[in-house]
Amino acid sequence: MNTAQQLNTQFGIAGQLSFREDASGLIVAEISNAQATASLCLQGAHLMTWKPGNQSVPVIWLSRDAKLAAGKSIRGGAPVCWPWFGAHASESGFPGHGFARTVPWQVVESGNEPGGATRLTLRLVASEKTRAQWPHDCTLNLTVVVGETLRMELATENTGVTDFVIGEALHTYFRIGDIGAVRVRGLAGCDYWDKVGGSALKTQAGAISFSGETDRVYINTAAECVIEDDQLKRRIHVAKSGSLSTVVWTPWVEKADKMGDMGQPDGWREMVCVESVNAIENVVKVAAGARHTLIVEYRAEVI
Repeated sequence: MNTAQQLNTQFGIAGQLSFREDASGLIVAEISNAQATASLCLQGAHLMTWKPGNQSVPVIWLSRDAKLAAGKSIRGGAPVCWPWFGAHASESGFPGHGFARTVPWQVVESGNEPGGATRLTLRLVASEKTRAQWPHDCTLNLTVVVGETLRMELATENTGVTDFVIGEALHTYFRIGDIGAVRVRGLAGCDYWDKVGGSALKTQAGAISFSGETDRVYINTAAECVIEDDQLKRRIHVAKSGSLSTVVWTPWVEKADKMGDMGQPDGWREMVCVESVNAIENVVKVAAGARHTLIVEYRAEVI
């Protein structure tokens, strides 16, 4: 893999994009332009932070106890779940949410967008270990465009001769004022699998509010979601395409305590996950020679 110095020479953009080696040995891309700041760990192509210029508080939440370590996922940010979401269908020893978030990715392109945003594209590096879990010929790229909005494009290209099926997610954690005082709108009338309520299929009535552990997979929906946050005086818009599931998740106190890296004692109160997903009945068949792209765009509106 390239060193930070090599990456700066090949892909760095003066005053906008640079690469550094973290104390863990992992490489982090730092983006700072006239519109926003962001950071991304090359392991997992894991976007860790994003703060547009119109916000005093970051929009993407990163736990204050988050740790960078080789082969480990990072608590917070926007983990890439791929090529399955949740537990593997048949292999209990395979990692939950797939392997993409814990393996190396390589930088393949960087540049400036016409409006002044900064673009960075990474590609998952296949290995003997990943091929043992996913024996299909394919290319997985993540393109991140950092500006007044944050755009993420996760593209799966089937380069083989047989079809395959993927589950996937951008498992994004959002920074909020307090979990008990926010609402998520956009999913009223949608069916969802309630993972806390014994995997029962239910229908959403009105906006989502939170008073306990919540883990729901909303299905057959491409709707834009809005996180309304009166405390931080903003609305976070989550608009997507190429995704027909949305996961809404908060661990609440008991589960957060067991995790140990949520930012004790109450870091979990300052985050909520609204994830753009293809899971359960919305997994995606990618035909031989075809490409599937999940696109999400985040925008923070001051209220």
